[in-house]
Amino acid sequence: MARILLLDDEEALLRLMAEVLEKDGHSVTTSADGRRSEDTELLQNLDLVVTDLMMPNADGIEVVRNVRAANPSLKILAISGGGRAISQNFLPAAQAMGADDILEKPFRPSAFLEKVQAMLSE
Repeated sequence: MARILLLDDEEALLRLMAEVLEKDGHSVTTSADGRRSEDTELLQNLDLVVTDLMMPNADGIEVVRNVRAANPSLKILAISGGGRAISQNFLPAAQAMGADDILEKPFRPSAFLEKVQAMLSE
């Protein structure tokens, strides 16, 4: 069982991702914005952070920076669906900033779970 933080301002997707991960046996914490990534104590006790890139208050790039500063070995999956052009521009930028992997929205729940499982097994 992994401890995973999900950050996404799209409530329906946040619930779906949490449900998929919980059914797979993981412990999930959710938040609708990136400010949760400022909780350094939380970041010390996680196995994976999944972050949307376009969120209020603290975007996904800020999340990547916060996570890397607090826990450099913590795995980060960046997701985005802000339109094809935006995803193509921001997802590689997130990876360049330190995200371990990326996934473009929309995605199938099974594809999301496979990506998470692959990252956790590395």
